[in-house]
Amino acid sequence: MVFFLMICLSFNNGGTSNKVIEPEGKMNQDSLAKKNKVANLYMANCSGCHGEQMNAFVDRRWKHGSTQKDLIKAIKHGYPDEGMPAFDAAFSDEEITGLANYILTGIKNVNRYMIEDKPESNTFKTEKLTIRLDAIAEGMDVPWGIAFLPGNELLVTDRNGKMYRVKSDKSKIEISGAPEVVAQGQGGLMDVVIDPAFSSNKLIYLSYSKPKNEGGNILATTAIMRAKLSVNKLTEQKDIFIAKPYSRTRHHYGSRLAFDDKGHLFFSVGERGNEKQNPQEIKGNDLGKIHRIKTDGSVVADNPFLKSPGVQPTIYSYGHRNPQGLAFNPRTKELWSNEHGPRGGDELNIVKPGRNYGWPVITYGINYNGKTISNISAKQGMEQPEHYWLPSIGASGLAFVSGNRYPGWENNILSGALRFKYLNRSEMKGNKVVHEEILFKNIGRVRDVRMGPDGYLYMAVESPGTIYKLVPLSK
Repeated sequence: MVFFLMICLSFNNGGTSNKVIEPEGKMNQDSLAKKNKVANLYMANCSGCHGEQMNAFVDRRWKHGSTQKDLIKAIKHGYPDEGMPAFDAAFSDEEITGLANYILTGIKNVNRYMIEDKPESNTFKTEKLTIRLDAIAEGMDVPWGIAFLPGNELLVTDRNGKMYRVKSDKSKIEISGAPEVVAQGQGGLMDVVIDPAFSSNKLIYLSYSKPKNEGGNILATTAIMRAKLSVNKLTEQKDIFIAKPYSRTRHHYGSRLAFDDKGHLFFSVGERGNEKQNPQEIKGNDLGKIHRIKTDGSVVADNPFLKSPGVQPTIYSYGHRNPQGLAFNPRTKELWSNEHGPRGGDELNIVKPGRNYGWPVITYGINYNGKTISNISAKQGMEQPEHYWLPSIGASGLAFVSGNRYPGWENNILSGALRFKYLNRSEMKGNKVVHEEILFKNIGRVRDVRMGPDGYLYMAVESPGTIYKLVPLSK
């Protein structure tokens, strides 16, 4: 069936979504009433088949054009041969025109991401600052994770299975002893963090796609390795967590790592593309979850499911799709994540113990083939995101801006945008996103962003793989 909403964009029925871009000037009461009328019209006639959030369809292909004339024609007369009914008998001309105009407003929300021009210099004027991007490491493929070593050095993982030590003079040395990985699809060598007591124990932690040969078929899963960094090689390698079950798929590994101030290790595991079972199943299933362990892999004493029979005791939260960003708010000590939705519905969440984040029972997105995954976006007992992105930006990496080097960015959240190739800045008021800015347009797929101990921000950009230091020049 070709959906009616192949022609629809950016509907906001409340909740925590991005707001569509309104025309200039304050919306008066009459225009607000008209907008609500269009919303109610959709809810009454279309939501049963297409989901309650029209903005889940912002990423659809415009098969029959996107001008007002095109939209009115499509809504009014339909395309019966393609399964799209005509609505001229159901809607008045005024209602059809209202829908068409509302859709046109929504297009602006999508078009703001459509950036084709490459940056002409390494200096960017943003809303509040001028930033110079200094390349401190180059010549990689897909730099996935960044960790900070003493002496202004970095550890960088490359998804192809290589790992580098980047020195303060910008030279890099490959680290030997990295684990064998399934470097296919979205898998490979992924995140890296150092132990809170690294200065004395030299321990680091890696997430990676671990292979398993089963009857000649190579399966893979997300694994967490602990190892000692001995100058330029890894020793004493030990897997302290191996997610079950293994899967034939090559995507949605999750794999972000973060330490809390108690020395507990949190990490995400994606649902590996099995949305029907993995995220909601907590007995014997580690996928679609965020876990918490001690540095030796043992279970933390107050994990939420420790005393639940049959439940994996490392699970901290569940109902996740593919969390690709994980960071603690330095002010509140809350754990935040961002995760990939399907077509629409990337989420920004505060991760709380024992909570269910709803995938795929509730979602603000649709499937890649245009079909509805769920016709509801909220349900009792399931957490709502603090914010979600429509269309999906491909959120990856997560950092809170702290310190005083970036005036005007204090307490902002930065997220990489894989799909639209930029860095996303979210201004916060409490836990709510009140404004967003697109930074470094079309710089490349931003895989990771981190706040360094030197007070500077660093980001990893893919193909060609480059690590940039964000140097503020002025307001």
